[in-house]
Parts: sequence; C-alpha cells; structure tokens
Amino acid sequence: MTGLYFVGQKYAAVPASDWVAQTRAAPFAQARTELSEYFAGKRKRFDVPLAPSGTAFQTRVWQALGAIPCGTTRTYAELAQCLGAPRSVRAVAAAVGRNPIALVVPCHRVIGSDGSLTGYAGGLTRKHALLELEGGFWEARVATWKTGGSQRSRALCRAPAGKPCGTD
Repeated sequence: MTGLYFVGQKYAAVPASDWVAQTRAAPFAQARTELSEYFAGKRKRFDVPLAPSGTAFQTRVWQALGAIPCGTTRTYAELAQCLGAPRSVRAVAAAVGRNPIALVVPCHRVIGSDGSLTGYAGGLTRKHALLELEGGFWEARVATWKTGGSQRSRALCRAPAGKPCGTD
C-alpha cells in the first residue's frame, strides 16, 4: 500500500490519468478486511504491506508513528525526542502531516504538548473519533478562554502516561 486517504484530506494524492482501478487485487482485499476489523474494534495493528514514498526523514517519522500503540497518544515533542531530534518538532509535525497512509500509519495518535488535538490532515473531527474508537479511556473536554474580547474553544485530551515510543 502506498497511500490511503480520507475524502477531502489535505495532501491527498491526485490520481494520474494512467492509474488503473484494480479493487479486487490482493492488497486491497487485505486492506478492506483489516480496516473493517479495526472499525469493529477487533484489530489494533495492521499487517497490510506498506510502501510509502517520502524523504528519509519522513520515512523515519512514519516508522515511529507505526510504533505508537493503539489506545495511546504521543506528543509531537515526544516523537521528536524518540527520533533523537528533540529540536526538530516542527519538522516532525510536517512529516506527520504528510503521512500518505492515513489511519494504518497512525498519525491521529499524535497530539499537541498541551494535550490539544492539533493538526490532522483528515480533520480534527475524524481524529477525535478515531481516538475515541481506539480506547474509550481517552477523555475529551473543551477548554474555553477569552482572547481580545472574543471567546475561543479548543478540544483538549488527557490520556494516561504512555510508554516510550516503540514499545507496546
């Protein structure tokens, strides 16, 4: 699998004119089965073979995303630390945002350092729903504050302290 995108997702691949639809090919059948199992709450890891295309740094970030266990979250800063690049939080965030295999490579499990649901190419509503699907332990609340006379809200989350990256 080289790509899996939500409808309307940022940075989604645009099909080229020479692409051929082969919905019955084995990798597609396996992906459909695994996605159905995931949404039914019966699968926490995907086994479909992956072949994302990106820079060496992006590939490292995407591999680290794959190591975040289902039902847990990591911050962008924790991810950068895991990669041995603690000063590269913005670069890590950019690579997370360019993940070409949404859901299977779980970029939705990455949150802001303050616990906020930040940036998700598939949309924050989807990110929230996926995190709820994955554990139920994930507690969402809305913080409201005033800024310059206007009122703003942001969804925040709290989760138990996770294990270091790459551990289950």
